[in-house]
Amino acid sequence: MAESHQEEHFDVLTKTGQKTGKSKPRGDVHRDGDYHRAVHVWIFAESTQELLLQRRADSKDSWPGLWDISSAGHISAGDSSLITARRELQEELGISLSNDAFEFMFVFLQECVINDGTFINNEYNDVYLVTTLDPIPLEAFTLQETEVSAVKYISYEEYKSVLANGDSNYVPYDVSGQYGQFFDIIEKRYKEDTVARSLTLQKQLSRYAPISLNAELTGLTEPDREALIYLVKAAVVMDEIFYLQTWYSNPALRDWLKKHADTSELNKLKWSYYQINKGPWSVLDENEAFLTTRDSAIRLLPEATRAVKGWKGLEYRAAFPIGKPPGANFYPPDMDKMEFEIWKDSLEKDQQKEATGFFSVIKRHSEFCFGSSSDNRESTCHDLYVVPYSKEYGSLLANAAELLHKAGDVASSTSLKRLLHSKADAFLSNDYYNSDIAWMELDSKLDVTIGPYETYEDKIFGYKATFEAFIGVRDDEATAQLKLFGDNLQVLEQNLPMDSAYKSKDVNAAPIRVIQLIYNAGDVKGPQTVAFNLPNDELIVKDRGTSMVILKNVSEAKFKLILLPIADVCVAKEQEELVDFKSFFTHTICHECCHGIGPHTITLPNGGKSTVRLELQEFYSAIEEAKADIVGLWALRFLISQGLLSESLLKSMYVSFLAGCFRSVRFGLEEAHGKGQALQFNWLYEKGAFTLHSDDKFSVDFSKIEGAVESLSREILTIQAKGDKEAAGLLLREYGVMTEPLKVALKKLEHVQVPVDIVPSFPIADEILKTREPGY
Repeated sequence: MAESHQEEHFDVLTKTGQKTGKSKPRGDVHRDGDYHRAVHVWIFAESTQELLLQRRADSKDSWPGLWDISSAGHISAGDSSLITARRELQEELGISLSNDAFEFMFVFLQECVINDGTFINNEYNDVYLVTTLDPIPLEAFTLQETEVSAVKYISYEEYKSVLANGDSNYVPYDVSGQYGQFFDIIEKRYKEDTVARSLTLQKQLSRYAPISLNAELTGLTEPDREALIYLVKAAVVMDEIFYLQTWYSNPALRDWLKKHADTSELNKLKWSYYQINKGPWSVLDENEAFLTTRDSAIRLLPEATRAVKGWKGLEYRAAFPIGKPPGANFYPPDMDKMEFEIWKDSLEKDQQKEATGFFSVIKRHSEFCFGSSSDNRESTCHDLYVVPYSKEYGSLLANAAELLHKAGDVASSTSLKRLLHSKADAFLSNDYYNSDIAWMELDSKLDVTIGPYETYEDKIFGYKATFEAFIGVRDDEATAQLKLFGDNLQVLEQNLPMDSAYKSKDVNAAPIRVIQLIYNAGDVKGPQTVAFNLPNDELIVKDRGTSMVILKNVSEAKFKLILLPIADVCVAKEQEELVDFKSFFTHTICHECCHGIGPHTITLPNGGKSTVRLELQEFYSAIEEAKADIVGLWALRFLISQGLLSESLLKSMYVSFLAGCFRSVRFGLEEAHGKGQALQFNWLYEKGAFTLHSDDKFSVDFSKIEGAVESLSREILTIQAKGDKEAAGLLLREYGVMTEPLKVALKKLEHVQVPVDIVPSFPIADEILKTREPGY
């Protein structure tokens, strides 16, 4: 009985791999054929193209004495995948590696029956790859005798061959099936055609039109010019934090690519495209990796194994997964939703708020104590814990805070001083409320947005905010012209096409600032934003509303270099002249205004209070972007009907919107704006508001567009008001997809090579960053 109680327990899964919430002893799981989880860890030596194999101990109850994976083991109930991978490697082979050595590749389902039917193995395996530069000397290993009797290296091609031939000395894997992708990945990675790869990167780079963005500084006072120097340098710190937020080995990858950019034409292309994406995943290609771990930084760990005379130690590639992690670096990479929800539900209300809040990351206790004397294998539902941004990025934020305080000390505007000092304090306290209010009340020629705001990178829940910075000079004339929109937000709210019970009676007017952008940093990868509406904190939105910033020189660049060429290719000739900058820019403004109206804090059907963001979770960003777009179009029509905007906008705004659909969808359907735009286009096309002609060009049916816009606005607003996640997911699955009409347009645009977006350079900021002290 004592032995039975000590037997390792596994989480029992459904046949599709989901946790059932039950656990059972190891023996019972294999007796009953329950689905469970395990890890496979492969060690691959880059220089010799060899895989490390281990010979299973003769005492093993499965496949005794056969050659197998470098290291493998079951994931105990409550344990995490990555910690298990690290632990198994340490226990079985005596190799101690950090998280960045492990590249997650795929999940492999192994279903087999052995030992005359007494051992049923239904196992979901997380497959990891550790890439070392050279083979690890065999005498460097410390083998766990109860698990491993020997190790050897074998070329990956030879190993694939023995598996294909069913050699009885090796644990069998079907290399013609799912596990074959492991060998395919290695072969593609190390037998690449460098010429073809260079051409692919050149083609990817050509989708971005270079543009130099300048701004007139003559309106700035001398104190503000001095403050500008500190602000640009503080913005660079936001870049540093964002690289880290994307993935934990991303800064090492960045530094490595930069260091080697001049060594070959291919490396130069890698570095150029990496700078646009700020990571190894291509934003415009559904976040498909354009780099591999083979391209990554080399790290030396002299104490990773037993010391061997004359050998300097283990060198490995800092890894990143083939697929972009949905939780970026905000959560443990092997955390799933169920684990988070179980843990969250165990917390007090204020702790739950912190766990789901904007300004914290989630970590594991087991990660912290791994390898220490306190390390144990006890199952727990409470392995997760919260770390505030102020601690996680403490040294970087302290640096940024110092720069902001210096800028605040010299700034000429009282409101700018207040913003900069309060934002500096927020970096250290992790309380952003006062600084966000100060940002909303900013009235300064020198305009600054800096801090953690957008949540697009968190694809698991949409909770966590990334750091960004936008610095510009206010365009006073354009700002004065746009007061109309902020003044009419409450009127728009009361006339929204949704049930009156869902409408707010105290919408705050949104201050609008138009700026000429001087510099941006942080979460500004891939396609450049033309405007933003902040803050996203529902508490502030409820209390004070939102403010928006429009980047006019960015809008002008996109209209000229992208939207006009798109219209020439995709819009019917008789409507092409209706595409104009005024309509494009006006809808951009209205889009941002409409983030501030509609449901935010909501009452659920059960009477509970919540927010749209918390209820819609991973669907929130795409639905909210679609809402702002389509309701923005509805709002323009309403303002025209009230005589507040010119009737001349009516047709041009619809046709400019049509052209804009193709622009945004090209960002990719993994991106919130792109997916939201696909939803809108497909809905309007289905309703007959957009028409495809025999020459593969599109036009607007003005008799149907208003009704279609209103119906989609009502659909989205109602989903948000009810916090109906199921309906949001259904809407996106049905309409947020790449349909045939969209494929027709995108194929034409690719054929004539219309740029997808711009890649800006900032000469003013570049000059500032060359200086060490104020004096620019």
